[in-house]
Amino acid sequence: MIREAKVPKKFVMKKLSVELQYCYGIKKLKFGLDFSQRKAYAVYAPNGSMKTSLAETFKNIAEGTQPRDRIFPKRPTVCKITDENGAILPKECVLVLPPYDEYLSPTEKTCTLLVNNALRKECEKLLADLEKSKETFLKAMKEQSGGSKKDLESEIAVTFTKTDDRNWPPSFYRALDRIKNELKDEKGAPFAEVAYDSIFDEKILAALQTKDFKKAIQDYIARYNELLAASNYFKKGIFEYYNASQIAKTLADNGFFNAKHTVTLNAKEKTEISTQKQLEDLISKELENITQDKELKSKFVEIKKAFEKNVTLRDFISYISSHESLLPHLANIDLFKEKIWKSYFKKNESLYTNILEEYHKVKSRREKIEEQARKEQTQWEAAIDLFNDRFFVPFALEAKNKIAVTLGAENILDLGYTFKDDGGAAQVEKEDLLKSLSQGEKKALYILNIIFEIEVRRHSNQETLFVIDDIADSFDYKNKYAIIQYLQEISEGPVFKQIILTHNFDFFRTVNSRFVDYEGCLMASKDSTKIELVPASGIRNIFVNDWKLNFFKDGKKRIASIPFLRNLIEFTREQNDADYIKLTSLLHWKSDSPSITQSELDTIYANLFGKLANSFPNSGTLVIDMIRQEAKDCLKAPAAVNFENKIVLSIAIRLAAEQFMAAKIADAPFLASITRNQTQKLLARFQEKHGGNVAAIKTLRNVALMTPENIHLNAFMYEPILDMSDEYLRKLYQEVSALK
Repeated sequence: MIREAKVPKKFVMKKLSVELQYCYGIKKLKFGLDFSQRKAYAVYAPNGSMKTSLAETFKNIAEGTQPRDRIFPKRPTVCKITDENGAILPKECVLVLPPYDEYLSPTEKTCTLLVNNALRKECEKLLADLEKSKETFLKAMKEQSGGSKKDLESEIAVTFTKTDDRNWPPSFYRALDRIKNELKDEKGAPFAEVAYDSIFDEKILAALQTKDFKKAIQDYIARYNELLAASNYFKKGIFEYYNASQIAKTLADNGFFNAKHTVTLNAKEKTEISTQKQLEDLISKELENITQDKELKSKFVEIKKAFEKNVTLRDFISYISSHESLLPHLANIDLFKEKIWKSYFKKNESLYTNILEEYHKVKSRREKIEEQARKEQTQWEAAIDLFNDRFFVPFALEAKNKIAVTLGAENILDLGYTFKDDGGAAQVEKEDLLKSLSQGEKKALYILNIIFEIEVRRHSNQETLFVIDDIADSFDYKNKYAIIQYLQEISEGPVFKQIILTHNFDFFRTVNSRFVDYEGCLMASKDSTKIELVPASGIRNIFVNDWKLNFFKDGKKRIASIPFLRNLIEFTREQNDADYIKLTSLLHWKSDSPSITQSELDTIYANLFGKLANSFPNSGTLVIDMIRQEAKDCLKAPAAVNFENKIVLSIAIRLAAEQFMAAKIADAPFLASITRNQTQKLLARFQEKHGGNVAAIKTLRNVALMTPENIHLNAFMYEPILDMSDEYLRKLYQEVSALK
């Protein structure tokens, strides 16, 4: 039975405090988030800094398990995640949404979405009441059958319907319903005391089908019928031993003989009976005359021989020897089984009537609920519609088994997939669909499962902290924006909080522009002992909003602005512009590179933006000296976004490498002739003249590989350098600096 998702009582998180140590590579991390101020925080974490480790830690919280350090498992792990009152975050209130997983499918919990709550509860109540009636009835059947160890529900179903289908309506109830009129016509319960397992054991049933038994039972029945025909009182199929014994009991129970009434039996001679004992003795004697017939007894001996092969069959012979009147019924075992069950039911007729009435009540109401459910647009369908409307994929979805899940007959939703193209539409299975989709389209399908998980919690009004681990990573832009829009919508609800983790700066910037304000944007900063979450900077147009404002007072930001200034001149003038050429000499080693002063850089800035309100102190100092000094300072900075640090290091690396190669090549005209791709051309000439210097060539190749995109950037797109760790640039700068 599907239940509502559990909702922790009296848990309303306003603030979150996180303290971690040695959790999946996080040496130390401590931070707090104030969800009373905003519902969502976005955290930009460069590759390798902490994103996956933090998501894994929260996943442990959601699973109720303890985080650890995989590489150093003996290190003492600390994981303390609490609310503003110091209460530990309940695991039910955490849901980690991981990156793409194509095999994630709807869960039984998410299927609570499919049902109208009132309908589901009513249906569950009906089924629960019916289940109680069934349990009571089957308990009575177990007692009536002599304590049968068989699955009696299955036995009844197969006896009267030949199937054991548990889907609604189950064969068990259809079996009971099928024989209700036949049971009304039953005059008694002649086989109510038969021990079910003494007859319907698998080995016994197999033996009853053997050739020897069939011949023996046919001979026995033939003689038995001859004796019945010759009986003074019994008539086959009309008045046999059971009928006679029932009459004796019924008359006595109703005071017939105590009232001095008599019974006259018609036979060759009329016999008057005045007491119950007289009648029972007469009936027993008549039965004995039949069963003690020598020929019949010899036929019974033949039957016994067919069964004396093992203990189970010997037990059967022992039982049937004291219930010899049952033998004729063994010729048609299926019919005999029906008669036995009808006798059991007749003996417990009030319970039978009660369960049948319950079944018809449930059946009638279920039909109406099903019809109502078909007409309703459930939350599942709303989630599916949301996916179909917003995500750009070549297929549409539908809930195939909506009614079955609604009413609890099935636990897991079965999705239907219709593939569409310009030529038409066709229904496909999920496995075939996945083979036809691109990776991006498969990832969009994964988002459907994310929607289901979230909507379950929205429907249950369950306060939840979503830890979102780059679920839009590598999506095309259309679907990436659809994901961001959905995250924005759930952030507007009263019970949801989000920590959005990403190493994709473009995604980080878009989340900021859509719904997470600047104060809610954080960046990871890492050093050798700890990780910190610091306020984000440079999310939007870092040049205009930060570096331009600090051009005359911050050395790193001044150097980092050089590529932007050069790029703006390229857009507004031509590449033969004097200022463009001068700035190029600060990005590539030229003959004038060592002599460019700070005042010259100020002049270029003024030519681009107008009259200067400020100027750089010590305007006569050399820009190249500042580049080298600032690069050295970058080596000591903690690992973080460090945007300007990366650009400064990249500029310093390339200048040092080109200066080294130019000095070794020692060909001034060649250097002056280079107008583009200078690093590559210098490297090619260096390899010609100094091919034996393998270590230097390896370092110089890395320079040519790593630095161009970090320098030739503009004010609008600078994601590659942001998403790259600056650790490698530091190492490369040290290697280049050693090429003296």
